[in-house]
Amino acid sequence: MDERTRCAGLVRCAWGDSAPEYVAYHDEEWGTPLHGDDALFERLCLEAFQSGLSWITILRKRPAFRAAFAGFSIDAVAGFGAADEARLLADAGIVRNRAKIAAAVGNARAAQRVPEGLSALLWSFAPTAPRPRPATLADVPATSPESTAMARELKRRGFAFVGPTTAYALMQATGMVDDHVTTCFRAR
Repeated sequence: MDERTRCAGLVRCAWGDSAPEYVAYHDEEWGTPLHGDDALFERLCLEAFQSGLSWITILRKRPAFRAAFAGFSIDAVAGFGAADEARLLADAGIVRNRAKIAAAVGNARAAQRVPEGLSALLWSFAPTAPRPRPATLADVPATSPESTAMARELKRRGFAFVGPTTAYALMQATGMVDDHVTTCFRAR
């Protein structure tokens, strides 16, 4: 146990103590049920931008992402054009990946076409049956049947950068699944 954990008297999932940003994210956000179309659109975008990178990189750049992507308002991002994409590619505060930027804009447009709303669509894939709590991080899966189904449906509806692993990470981050390990103080 490191000094922060001992001092706070809290035991976290192992990754939750590795950096100050992770402590705050683990304790205040990860695994907490999140609803709302724009809020879930932000998380979907950030999970896509994280692909191939560490999550700490995204957490540290999140304020810049929010500024660059108009607070992740679906309607605002859906209205982005070529000049906006060029602006984003020049923004050193975010991950400057042409395909991921284009996916975020395209995903905003796809989200506008979801009649039930993005939040309702994503939450429709949350498992309803009880699941065993992981004892260690090694017990946490990278995908699930639900995340595979979510990714398939999102792709069918025109979304990009939404594979089963990204979908599962989204489900974990937004409380659709609870993967806090048994010893973690956040385990429900």
